[in-house]
This record gives sequence, C-alpha cells and structure tokens, in this order.
Amino acid sequence: MTRLWAASRLTYAALIAAGVLSIFPIYWMFVVASRSNDAMGQLPPPVTPGGNFGANVSRLLNNTDAYFVAGLINSAIVAITVTVSVVFFSTLAGFAFAKLRFRGRNALLMVIIATMMVPTQLGVIPLYLLMTKLNWNDRLPAVIVPALVTGFGVFMMRQYAGQAVSNELIEAARVDGCNTARIYWNVVLPALRPAAAVLGLLTFMTTWNDFLWPYAVLNDPENPTVQLALRTLSDGYYTDMSQVFTGTAIATLPLLLVFVLFGRQIIGGIMEGAVKA
Repeated sequence: MTRLWAASRLTYAALIAAGVLSIFPIYWMFVVASRSNDAMGQLPPPVTPGGNFGANVSRLLNNTDAYFVAGLINSAIVAITVTVSVVFFSTLAGFAFAKLRFRGRNALLMVIIATMMVPTQLGVIPLYLLMTKLNWNDRLPAVIVPALVTGFGVFMMRQYAGQAVSNELIEAARVDGCNTARIYWNVVLPALRPAAAVLGLLTFMTTWNDFLWPYAVLNDPENPTVQLALRTLSDGYYTDMSQVFTGTAIATLPLLLVFVLFGRQIIGGIMEGAVKA
C-alpha cells in the first residue's frame, strides 16, 4: 500500500494563501456592492460589508437603461437550454463513439476533434451571416442554437464512456432484451453521471459568462443577456461602480448555486477517476 506524504506547515500555509487569494476578489466584490461609490476611492480600501446593498439592488433594478432583470431571465433561458442540450447530445454521441461499431466512426471523431482547433472568433462572421439569413438577429435562438452541441463535450464523454462503461455490461443488457436507446438511458447515462455533471457545470459557466457572441447578435438593448446588461451599466461618461459591482454580485450568485448543487457529483467523479487510476 502506497503511503501518502504528510503535509508540512509550509504546505498548509501555501494552501491557505492560495485560498485567500482566490476568494478575496469575490468577497471584495460583495463588499463594494454593499457600499456607496465612495468605497472605491478609500485608502485603505474597506474589507467589511456596508449597509447599502438593498439600496444598490433597488437602484439597479430601477435602472431603465440596463434591463438587468430581462438580462438575468434571458441568460437563465440560454444557459439552461444549452447545458441540457450539450449534456444530452454529448453523452449520447460519446456512448456511440466509445461502444458502438459503425462505418466511419474514427473519421467522424477526427472531424469533431478538428472543430475544437478552430478559434471561436473565426466563426463569428459566418454565423452572423447565417443568423441574418434566418432572421434570428436580436432573438435568443441566435444565441442558443449554435451552442447546442460542442466538440469538447462529445470528446470528453467519449473518453469517459470508454472507461466507465464495460462492454460486458452492455452485452448483458442486450441479452436481457434492451435496445440501444434503453441501454443508453438505463445503463450508460447513470455511469456517465459524474462526468456529465462536470460537463454541465463547465457549459453553464461558459454560456452564462459568454459576451462576444451575444454582443454580436443581440443588438436590441431591451433584450440583453446579463453580460450585456453589465456592459450597459459600465458605459457612459460616469460609471456607477456600486451598481456595476452589485450587478456583478447578483450575476455571480447563479454560478455559485450551480457549483453547490453539482459539487458533490464533481467530487464523486474526481474520486472515482482517482480510484480507477
């Protein structure tokens, strides 16, 4: 049995320092969000929350130029739809590439991997022209449809399915009379749940924080995503930083909530991978 090295005091100090450096920017964001604009210019800067968070939230929601509530709703619709779609299609395609035998499987997988090598910025202009042809500009489908499937998700699920799902288990399910769809739903999908949770978290965070593509296709100021609403708050000759930090804090809460909900699955997937290794 391999013995683990005992952590030294220096290791604990380094971990504590790394944790503080990682958490402090998020904590200070909430501190500024609970104070007035004067907090930005104070030296030393404040490190304790103030009592203006409710007033800042009220001013933010009453800001008729930002449409922040509409941005939250739109981002929730886009992020949830894209996440569910990516997880479903990625697990389905990953199972097919890992466990099913069909002509052209390897060539098709190489094509999918090749799509990961193309920078996102190169696809903005062709996608924008396509959205214009479909009359989807300024509409949420223009943001949702191009992101429904990702090459990274398919490749990730293919690699995980190759290890997590044994061929004997699939053969046993076929002997019991299961068709391919039922094998996927009752056998493969439960085995892929830890990796699917990780993929879902990454997809939700990426979609929620996406700015470039929504900025390109959503030109209607009354129909923004949350990132476009935050951009509107920071525009202008005078920037109300307390509103910007308040909006950023509110926009961060769904990400923290998703991480808390999927954290156990993520840790379970990491531990399962470590045990297999």
